Amino acid sequence: VRDDLVYNKMFLFQLEETQAFHKKLNKDKLLHAPEFVIEPRSHTIWEKENVRFNCSVAGWPEPRVTWYKNNVPIDVQAHPGKYIIQSRYGLHSLEITDTFSSYSCHRREEKQIFFFSFTVAVTPHGYASRFEISFVDKFDVAFGREGETMSLGCTVVINPDIKRFKPDIEWYRNGVLITPSKWVQMQWSGERASLTLTHANKEDEGLYTLRVAMGEYYEEYSGYVFVRDADAEIPGAPGAPLDVQCLDANKDYVIVSWKQPAVDGGNPILGYFIDRCEVGTSHWTQCNENPVKFARFPVTGLIEGRSYIFRVRAVNKAGVSLPSRVSEPVAALDPADRARRLLMLHLKNEKLCAEGVVPGPPTDLQVIEATKNYVVLSWKPPGQRGHEGIMYFVEKCVAGTEDWQRVNTEIPVKSPRFAVFDLSEGKSYCFRVRCCNSAGIGEPSEATEATVVDDKLDIPKAPGRIMPTRNTDTSVVVTWTEPPDAKELVGYYIESSVEGSGRWEPCNNNPVKGTRFICHGLSNGEKYIFRVRAVNAAGLSEFSQESEPIEVKAAIAAPSPPYDIVVLESVRDSMVLGWKQPEAIGGTEITGYYVNYREVIDGVPGKWKEANIKAVTERAYRVRDLKENMVYQFQVAAANLAGVGAPSKPSKPFKCEEWTIAVPGPPHDVKCTEVRKDSLVLLWKEPVYSGRSPIVGYYVDMKETEAKEEHWRSVNEKPLQKKYLKIGGLTQGVSYVFRVRATNQAGVGKPSDVTDAVIAETRPGTKEVVVDVDDNGVISLNFECDQMSPDSKFVWSKNYEPIQDDPRLNIDTKGGKSKLSFKDLGEDDLGIYSCIVTDTDGVSSSYTIDEEEMKRLLALSHERQFPTVPLISELAVEILEKGEVRFWLQAEKLSGNAKANFVFNDKEIFNGEKYKMKVDKNTGLVEMIMDKLEEKDEGTYTFQLQDGKATNQSSLVLIGDGRLIYTMQWAEKIIPRLPQLSSSLFTVFNTNRHSMFFYVTVLPASYRQGMSLSATDLKIQSTAEGIRLYSYVTYYVEDLRVGWVHNDSQIKFTDRMRTGVTGEQIWLQINEPTPQDKGRYVMELFDGNTTHKKAVDLSGQAKWEAGIFGEAGIKKHSKYLWIQYSFLLFLQALNLSCTVWGDPTPEVSWLKNEKSFVSDANCILKYESGKNVSFSISTVSTQDSGKYSIVVKNKYGTETSDVTVSVYIPEEEREVEQEKKK
Repeated sequence: VRDDLVYNKMFLFQLEETQAFHKKLNKDKLLHAPEFVIEPRSHTIWEKENVRFNCSVAGWPEPRVTWYKNNVPIDVQAHPGKYIIQSRYGLHSLEITDTFSSYSCHRREEKQIFFFSFTVAVTPHGYASRFEISFVDKFDVAFGREGETMSLGCTVVINPDIKRFKPDIEWYRNGVLITPSKWVQMQWSGERASLTLTHANKEDEGLYTLRVAMGEYYEEYSGYVFVRDADAEIPGAPGAPLDVQCLDANKDYVIVSWKQPAVDGGNPILGYFIDRCEVGTSHWTQCNENPVKFARFPVTGLIEGRSYIFRVRAVNKAGVSLPSRVSEPVAALDPADRARRLLMLHLKNEKLCAEGVVPGPPTDLQVIEATKNYVVLSWKPPGQRGHEGIMYFVEKCVAGTEDWQRVNTEIPVKSPRFAVFDLSEGKSYCFRVRCCNSAGIGEPSEATEATVVDDKLDIPKAPGRIMPTRNTDTSVVVTWTEPPDAKELVGYYIESSVEGSGRWEPCNNNPVKGTRFICHGLSNGEKYIFRVRAVNAAGLSEFSQESEPIEVKAAIAAPSPPYDIVVLESVRDSMVLGWKQPEAIGGTEITGYYVNYREVIDGVPGKWKEANIKAVTERAYRVRDLKENMVYQFQVAAANLAGVGAPSKPSKPFKCEEWTIAVPGPPHDVKCTEVRKDSLVLLWKEPVYSGRSPIVGYYVDMKETEAKEEHWRSVNEKPLQKKYLKIGGLTQGVSYVFRVRATNQAGVGKPSDVTDAVIAETRPGTKEVVVDVDDNGVISLNFECDQMSPDSKFVWSKNYEPIQDDPRLNIDTKGGKSKLSFKDLGEDDLGIYSCIVTDTDGVSSSYTIDEEEMKRLLALSHERQFPTVPLISELAVEILEKGEVRFWLQAEKLSGNAKANFVFNDKEIFNGEKYKMKVDKNTGLVEMIMDKLEEKDEGTYTFQLQDGKATNQSSLVLIGDGRLIYTMQWAEKIIPRLPQLSSSLFTVFNTNRHSMFFYVTVLPASYRQGMSLSATDLKIQSTAEGIRLYSYVTYYVEDLRVGWVHNDSQIKFTDRMRTGVTGEQIWLQINEPTPQDKGRYVMELFDGNTTHKKAVDLSGQAKWEAGIFGEAGIKKHSKYLWIQYSFLLFLQALNLSCTVWGDPTPEVSWLKNEKSFVSDANCILKYESGKNVSFSISTVSTQDSGKYSIVVKNKYGTETSDVTVSVYIPEEEREVEQEKKK
């Protein structure tokens, strides 16, 4: 008893102590939920290896741990030996064998449940646990035409590259796997996957998807392919049908189906013709006499056991279309025959039905298709028919009668299918079938219900609610609703039209399923409307209502991440970052950037923090309030109207510390513009950190993209003061990268970040800034762009600094054209003017206005602002034979609206008895004839011309008592050289608005003598026709007599030898000279009192140039210049020269008397710069006489030119002449 009391007391004490302890726990709130002290981590293991996961869990009360696989609790009993779960002293473990799944650890404490998930991946030994698959050089939306060859391809990059593990390459069209065929070829080169459509048809149109799989990992890339109709052979004929298939093939018939084309040629399609061809032949047979509208047709009359292919043609009132692509071959066989034969083999030992049994009636007779043209029946063979084959007779009758008529009267039907033709549209018929064999004809089947000969399948109604939405700058997404009560829809056709054009174009040529389609190939900036029609076998529906117009432009999206984050400056508590603009800006301007940063301690990054709450517009930002000597990472996100895009990848770690280097930091925002095939312009911004002294210049480095680092080379030897440079000498098609370094007194600083690779090429459609001066004299720079997006803008710069509110300039932009006009072009406007179009692929150009160009533009501006009628000759005067005075001038050209005013002493004079006026607008000749000259006619005569806005005038003054009147230009030259003349003879007058002064006078006859007789010695000149002898006289007057003498005989002038005066040059032209033309030539000038002579000896010329131009056969417009004849004296020098040219550069060789010869000490042959040819003989002799030839040759042909050289001894020549005289 005592012991029991003691025990009870001790128990009560322990109970009280336990309750007090629990009260204390609740009071101190020591109860807490489970938590993982040591978390399980994910593993990647090799195949057939075991893996063990461990975790430690704390909590009060003690948690219970449950392990899960793919969210299902692991049952150790269900998988003996596969899983081992242990829990010892708070350490929990799971050991598993090979698997590949996600696992989770589940801890439970009363009503609180916590999970921690992790993954174990089992990889085949030697392979990577995960592959990164990316596509480069991807195919885009493609457009083709029927009959063309089209290719799609992508370069596939797989990382890591494991040679023993090859990818699986699959192509899909509209989600259906494509297999190689005669229409489709697929290739895999190990790097590039390609698919080729050898003969594109509309059946090939659709969404093509390339799937590249590496084990369980795969990536896909898709692009749409459009195939348009081939040109019709008959104008206005419809497009070809498509997707011809054979259905329900049997012993003697097959049902052919197809899809209607999208293009009807402008006229409704009346129906279709079906053609068949036996496989192995090329003979096509038309199956139907009349066109059928229903897109299914039963073809009968086939020969059992033979194979056929089919095609379909559409027809409208214009003609028949091209045939469709042929169907796959189909055999005329009963599908049940093979099964029956197998069954007969199994029953060969069993008792067969007796032969000679009349077959019973067919069963399950029904009408499976009814149209206006035919009715298709289907039935099942009878059960009682014996083992021999049976055939069928089909009977019909008008509903409500018992007048049965056999349809196939001649040949029984072998197939349990039959198409009945020649029925009356709208009538009702009943049908029944009888079986027959060698024993006889069986009883008829049960008749069908009355069937109306009409289309059972109705043409669908029009779709509704057409809704276009923006997609890209060349595509629009169109959605619609399905038509009500639609049956057996094949798909939809979509058409588009530029608003207001009235012309509709198909957007797809293969019916699309679903109620959404992306219409590609639209023009950016145009407004389009859309409509849709539904398609089934019965036909095409009416068009839907037209959609609302929509402008084609890209739908905006958030921009892609910026990249290449660099540090531009670092101090103790802040760092300046720079980065590159996102590659995709999302279809609208970037409004700003957001910068985040995080600390990195011992390689472990912390949490991201915002550096700026308000977006920054520049691509450089100072992050403040950083800790000195702390390592940070940064990321940047771009924002536009669509929102904030994804942030960039974290930058590499940067340490926040004071930069103390003396040289400058890196320049930033380096970019390329105005990229052409041989040049580009590089722009950059100055470094944020300038070093310990001011920046004095920049060096630009470049190299080819694939070249190694040691191949960097400097473009400029001396530092540049400006922050731009045009780099020339690039090689077309080569890819380059660039960088910039700043320099100060301490040296050259760190280079900028390298630019993106740039290919030296002038892209198709590239346009340049063009200078223009309009009719009002306004000078402007003009730039056009046809690649603009809706948000693109023209940005003009001067010396690559944006122009902002310059009072000297005016910028006007309309659509894709922008004009920068100068209000008053001057020296302050000199510089480089550039224009960049934003939101394009680098569209830019520039124009340089230097001092010389400014002068040219100002002169052109003045000419356009104050245009003049250009004159060939100023106003002149002459005395005619009858004492009349002729005033005349000649303009270069006059339009039909030109007019002339005639003024004398500031008063306009008109056509009458004294003055006869004439304006020849064809020749530009303006003249006035005065009947006689009187003293009252002294004064100023002016001709005023006006041709549109252009004007001009010319004047002369008649003064004095002389009888010859000179024009003002002649007087301007002569008067300063006649000091003996009195100044009272001259008058100064203003001829036009430029205040140009001319001296004009009427000179007495005494002053005219001797003026024209101051002539130069005769000279010889080669011309295109032959030889010209000429002399210049100081002043030429019309009554001066000129004569020519050859070898003491007066020359009789002909077409081959003629004389003339051009200005102050008196000349004798000898065309096609011959050896008889050599000798002494004398020019005689007679002024009425005295004869003056000038002579030249043509045969005594040691060196002269005479030549002709002749067409060569070397390419199209190659020419050569060569000497034709030359006469030389003994011991003189000979020099023959010419110019040859051709593409490619011709070869040149010399012949003498048809034999080749080369240079020696006395004869020197030269061929310089691929065009200059010369032949020199220092001392000629009679042996050098002969025929010399030059032979010019390239791959296009050969040309030869000859020259005859005659060398004679003067003494011998004189003796010959004397003998002739005797």
